Amino acid sequence: MQLKRVSPYVGAEVSEIDITRPLSNSQVHDLHHALAEHGVLFFHDQHFDHDSQKRFGRYFGELDIHPNTPGPAGHPEILPIHGDATSKVVAGEGWHSDVSCTANPPLGSILHMHVLPESGGDTLFASAGAVYDSLSPRMQAYLEGLTAFHSGDRYYRWRNAKEGIDDSGRRYPSANHPVVRPHPVTGRRMIYVNSFFTYAINELPEEESAAILQFLYARFADPMFQTRFRWRENSVAFWDNRAVQHLAIWDYFPHTRSGSRVTVKAAA
Repeated sequence: MQLKRVSPYVGAEVSEIDITRPLSNSQVHDLHHALAEHGVLFFHDQHFDHDSQKRFGRYFGELDIHPNTPGPAGHPEILPIHGDATSKVVAGEGWHSDVSCTANPPLGSILHMHVLPESGGDTLFASAGAVYDSLSPRMQAYLEGLTAFHSGDRYYRWRNAKEGIDDSGRRYPSANHPVVRPHPVTGRRMIYVNSFFTYAINELPEEESAAILQFLYARFADPMFQTRFRWRENSVAFWDNRAVQHLAIWDYFPHTRSGSRVTVKAAA
């Protein structure tokens, strides 16, 4: 297995490994630590089916079931990712960490793309550790000890309304999380707020909370802390939701982009 860093702050391309086949304990160990170090790992020419994608995900933990989008029959752990000429909205069109609205947000997500437009459809990733490190010591100290309220209600209801889905009887998860979290493997401090699911910083008045959140969101949008992944057919991205945020660019309408994702639960 070979690793090649793709940007100074986030991301590495992994080669000379077939992740569609059973892996050895040493391979899983090396991938787990590479993920913690680089935040997101990129693979090419990986011909997953649903079973092999789930098997790969289970090397890193129990698989999650998405709170809003059902999986295909017999594969509830598979989250379809699809956009075409009929789409009113697509998944991930803003900076976010997957389902941070849950009490124990996932370790990571593994996305396999198998249908791609001729151009476009890239995904951006930004390092939450690099964002924290870019802050002044006084701002870092100010954010320590603060918590933020996250909820799926606003984003999922907006998205379902765009798709004509009535979710009036559905309840979405919510949770409080520290604004600054240490990574459980590396110990590196990470900013953990995002525009999809974070409502407010609990300890601050509304206007101060909004200003601080917008300031932090702007840091994630800074290209300095990002990498851009240009997908190929049968590429895979495996990102650490504890360490990065991501944004899917919907610039390929009316063309088709389709894939499948599994999400790995974090340890309780």
